[in-house]
Amino acid sequence: MSEQSPRQEFSGLRMGKPFGIPVYVSWTWFIVAAFITMMFGPQVRQMLPELDSAVAYAVAFVFAVLLYVSVLLHELAHSVLAKAYGLPVRRITLYLLGGVSEIEKEPPTPGKEFMVAAAGPVLSLGLGGLGLAADVYLINDGGIPEVLIWQLWVANLIVGVFNLLPGLPLDGGRMLRAGVWKLTKNPGSGTVVAAWGGRALAVFLVAMPIATAFSGGRELDIADLVWPLVLASFIWMGASQSLRVAKIRARMPQVNARSLARRAIPVTSETPLSEALRQATESRAGALVVVDHDGKPLAIVSEPAVEATPQHRRPWVNVASVAKSLGPGMVLAADLTGEALIEAMREAPGSEYLLVEHGGQIYGVLSTADVNRVFSGV
Repeated sequence: MSEQSPRQEFSGLRMGKPFGIPVYVSWTWFIVAAFITMMFGPQVRQMLPELDSAVAYAVAFVFAVLLYVSVLLHELAHSVLAKAYGLPVRRITLYLLGGVSEIEKEPPTPGKEFMVAAAGPVLSLGLGGLGLAADVYLINDGGIPEVLIWQLWVANLIVGVFNLLPGLPLDGGRMLRAGVWKLTKNPGSGTVVAAWGGRALAVFLVAMPIATAFSGGRELDIADLVWPLVLASFIWMGASQSLRVAKIRARMPQVNARSLARRAIPVTSETPLSEALRQATESRAGALVVVDHDGKPLAIVSEPAVEATPQHRRPWVNVASVAKSLGPGMVLAADLTGEALIEAMREAPGSEYLLVEHGGQIYGVLSTADVNRVFSGV
């Protein structure tokens, strides 16, 4: 299964850097490799009865490795095309259910979105076609190479077709999103339609084996539901995450540094906290900025630190003792909005930021809590 995904945490082994893209293998891959080896080993014995058990299981393990090489090629197709469009690719991770291409920015147009999403399934189907041709015309001696090629071209065909299903987080869902985006001129609408397509697909994957069992007049084997439930859970969670992202993006226009800023007044470091708070109340300001005697900002008085200071201590505590120094990235332009503002905050995580005009004048203080409230309930 292939998926394009935003940044996420992981653990695994770094395997290389093809085309400048770091490739990692998650520890969960070893679970899948063991599962494929155990399931495919007996089939190899049936197809090649002259092999002993150890060799048959070794062939099954080679198939597991080659299958994930195919998945890697699938993900590289996404990532290489994304890089060609100027989109940064953080890494590729091979894991339990397939692969993830972590493309850190969305394509700017529906056409590029469609092409990046389609690249993976097209490559998988191409590998399937090449394997079929090799199986029919080149290798037909019934030995180990033919068994491996037959299994690989069938597996790539399944991967290619499955990923074309129209629901997020699958590639077909991103292609559907691109189509709706093109028609409506609204990427958010495309995401909502494709995400609900993914949820419908998840329900279908579970309902199909149940309906098949009842229509055939036989009892449902719980074992037949395990894999559909795993796939359906993954697709449902991915689709739900996409819906959440769509809601967040819909609120992005409300993220405006100027409108969310708290008015700030400058105070020198030796100013008693009680006096600084009195001045802020008098000026109806919501923040205090510590400046030097030339007016250069040095720090922001921390609201939690102020609240933690008892009233009777405030006349004896200067503002410098409850302020946070302005580190790199903590001073932002006052005219930042939307994704540009969120990205600037992500690059330098903090609770408060100083907003300044282009000439360096203090505009106000932006609290991360105020920005988070824009997205409350999402």
